Amino acid sequence: MPNAADLRSANRPDRERSPEIDEDVTGKELDRATQHQIKTLEPKSSEWVARHLVMAGRLIDDEPELAFQHALAASRRGGRLAAVREAVGLTAYAAGHYGEALREFRTFRRISGSNVHLPVMADCERGLGRPDRALDVARSEEAQDLDAPGKVELAIVAAGARTDLGQLDAAVAELEIPQLDINRAFSYSPRLFRAYADALAAVGREEESQKWSRQTVVAENALGQGVDQEPEIIDLGWDEEEEAREEAERRRMLDRASKSPDTEETAPVTGGTSTESARATEAKAAQDSSIDDQDADYFVSNDAESDQDSRESDELFSPAEEDAADGVESLEDESGEEPAANEAVGIEDHTGILHDEERRED
Repeated sequence: MPNAADLRSANRPDRERSPEIDEDVTGKELDRATQHQIKTLEPKSSEWVARHLVMAGRLIDDEPELAFQHALAASRRGGRLAAVREAVGLTAYAAGHYGEALREFRTFRRISGSNVHLPVMADCERGLGRPDRALDVARSEEAQDLDAPGKVELAIVAAGARTDLGQLDAAVAELEIPQLDINRAFSYSPRLFRAYADALAAVGREEESQKWSRQTVVAENALGQGVDQEPEIIDLGWDEEEEAREEAERRRMLDRASKSPDTEETAPVTGGTSTESARATEAKAAQDSSIDDQDADYFVSNDAESDQDSRESDELFSPAEEDAADGVESLEDESGEEPAANEAVGIEDHTGILHDEERRED
């Protein structure tokens, strides 16, 4: 649908009007770098450009042609911005307009100085039926500056160009790059593995092709990209019915234990009451444990040696000497030193206290 808010002079009968923008789009959905570029425009134009760019990004996968029209609308007011020319290039490429995409990517590279879209430019050359020029792009000096994912994408395009020219063995060689490691998986590995498997199959190396195809699935699963990316969840707990039966049994045991405590204490070892008493005791302990788990909202140490209440008193120390030792330990804890160093200091201080006591006795 045409955009009724588009009141520019471009609304002549010989020119298409811009497409409608969804009501929930504000333009603030763009990343910070793009917003910084758009702020250089006039306020009315900046909002227009931002909202059309958001629509282009929203529709590029499902409706690439409509996304391309939104990017063109943004370029009418923000054509000097690198982010806008990049959006036009990407949407044109997605819609199959390889000539327009190639032109926009070249303009983007002149404005920004970035070669990040070099693999897509090479693929546009392939789309225009010029695989030789795609190989020229792959062998260019700018291609050496790409990062690992960019080099992988360019190698895949180069292999496709070789295939277009009927050079199947050369297509395999184009993919044998340092990033082709069967034992390591990166974000680009599944695409590279699959392309290599297809290239091997094309030259009749079926056994190797199957190996790389299997490794593609392994890499996808390891990266969470395959069909098995959703983890299998297994419930190891009780079901509701089993839990209800256990709860009822525990309550029955507790009721019986509370009604006849004397019988439980004097019951013979060989009688059935002893077994019930043991079960009641276990049930009560389990209940107490669960209550403790629910009520405890503070940290309880599992290390008895670090708990002041559980520290055994040393008969060689007098109460005053114990207080002095506790003071040394508290200072050691606050100092933040390594445990071994703290222990060594504590031993030396205690030894000094013992020697002073011996001297007083003499």
